[in-house]
Amino acid sequence: MDNNRVLSSLCYFSIFFAGFILPLIVYFVSTDQDVKRHAKRAFISHLLLIIPTIFGVILFIATIAASPFSYEMNIMNESSGNGTFLVILWFVFVIVEVVISLVVFIWNVIQGIKVLRA
Repeated sequence: MDNNRVLSSLCYFSIFFAGFILPLIVYFVSTDQDVKRHAKRAFISHLLLIIPTIFGVILFIATIAASPFSYEMNIMNESSGNGTFLVILWFVFVIVEVVISLVVFIWNVIQGIKVLRA
């Protein structure tokens, strides 16, 4: 089996064990353009897993920060939908993030297999 194909495939399969670090290292170390192309594609797809997670954490913190204000407004019999809206938004975001993560995960596995079979 060709070492370049194994290395390219390993960049995609690194989603299991090394995240975006292995494709980044392979991109800068490898001299083969095809391996660099696969490393760059794998790196970008791995970033698609990290970026929504960061936004999810920020949204979760905003939800926690807004919840005391929402509770105080409800006690005073004033309508406040901000806290409820943020909680619903957070749950929708989590569902979207899970779907994106599954798609990216499956895509990386399929690409890794394709590269090995080519």
